[in-house]
Amino acid sequence: MRLLIDTSRVSFTVGREPEAKKDQNGVQRVERNTGVPMWSVQLVAMDDGGAEVITATVAAPQPPKVSVGQSVVPVELQAIPWAQNGRNGVAYRAIDVKPVSASKSSASAAS
Repeated sequence: MRLLIDTSRVSFTVGREPEAKKDQNGVQRVERNTGVPMWSVQLVAMDDGGAEVITATVAAPQPPKVSVGQSVVPVELQAIPWAQNGRNGVAYRAIDVKPVSASKSSASAAS
C-alpha cells in the first residue's frame, strides 16, 4: 500500500544540497528493479503546527535541481513505516522534488 501525504497545506524548503544515498560501504544505492541511482534531499516542512525536518529519497539519473533555501514541492511524497531490530520509524520517498514556480510564489505574495 502506498501512503501518499497530502502536502497541500505544507510548505517545503530545501535544508541541504541533494546528495547520493549511500549504503554502509559508501556505495551509492540504486533501485532494485530499475538500477536508477537514489538521492537524499533534506526538506524543512512547515505548516500551521510548526516545522519538521525530513529526508526524502528520490530515484533519478541525476540529483534533483534544487538548492539550499529554495522553496520546493515534493511530487507524490510517500510515507513508508519501517521496523527493524527493535527500531522503527518513517522513511519518506518522492518521485521528484521540484522548485516552486515563480508565478505561484508571486500569487502567494499578492494574497
